[in-house]
Amino acid sequence: MKPLVECVPNFSEGKNQTTLDAIGEAIRAVAGVKLIGIEPDKDYNRSVVTFVGSPDSVVEAAFRATEIASELIDMTMHKGEHPRIGATDVVPFIPISGVSMEDCVALARRYGERVARELGIPVYLYEYAASRPERRNLADIRKGEYEGLKEKLADPAWKPDFGKAIFNAKSGATVTGARKFLIAYNVNLNTPDPKIAHEIALRIREAGRPKRDAEGNTVKDEQGRTVKIPGTLKAVKAMGVFLERFNIAQVSINLVDFEVTPPHVAFEEVRKQARALGVEATGSEIVGLTPKEALLVAGRFYSPHEREEQKLIKIAIEKLGLSQLERFDPKKKIIEEQL
Repeated sequence: MKPLVECVPNFSEGKNQTTLDAIGEAIRAVAGVKLIGIEPDKDYNRSVVTFVGSPDSVVEAAFRATEIASELIDMTMHKGEHPRIGATDVVPFIPISGVSMEDCVALARRYGERVARELGIPVYLYEYAASRPERRNLADIRKGEYEGLKEKLADPAWKPDFGKAIFNAKSGATVTGARKFLIAYNVNLNTPDPKIAHEIALRIREAGRPKRDAEGNTVKDEQGRTVKIPGTLKAVKAMGVFLERFNIAQVSINLVDFEVTPPHVAFEEVRKQARALGVEATGSEIVGLTPKEALLVAGRFYSPHEREEQKLIKIAIEKLGLSQLERFDPKKKIIEEQL
């Protein structure tokens, strides 16, 4: 089986096409890599870039893209709806075929060491590459975002895994690691109120919300840790955002293991929670790519007797409202169609 790795770096730029083109060209210039897509979001001011290739080639392409981003993106000027800590915000390596998760951990470490050494950008490791338990969760590393990074670097507990604890004002910091295939899945609401979307996110995400006593104080356990009320869905991270372009709120979801919680399960749970709050889930979107199986499972859920793959995919697209904001093209959005 040919070794194949996917890399899905997220860059803090969703408006400047010249910058995105330069990042794309840097990736295309590496032999053994296929650039699958660049998906900018102007509200998030962020772009998700997807490419696949041999392990060595993917690491080289990731570095070159990061190098271009360090030259063209200035974090002192950046504003956007999505949490971020740097110009090249997060760079995950994902095993596709012929490679293990441990192999991808090694790739992340190679990439991170080079970025810190050659570009002077502090690098943190997360997920399967995390150097300690409290750094496994990306949200924990990004807490405080770029604006709080200088203070974070001054804390010995947040010494970077690679590079010096020196604030790089222009590029911020980068997080890299190895993870399972993640589906970036967002559910649209018929309200512009992000507070409602965030309330739904708190109800569904696995981490849930802090437990509070009758006076509204956060409850702590015997070790002084915050007690959490878990959400309704496993392997799910979520938050509420406002999309100015469409004047709607959106529950922004990361399905970190779609075999545990596939898109249709997340959609139906958001719909349930939205109705309880007096609003409706009107559709959804997948940012980046999705495995075909995630759509086939959805199609079977909505049409249990259908067996033809193309019809199941069409049913999933319709029932999940995947084309509400922008047309969902299976040939461009399903990873198996790209390989």
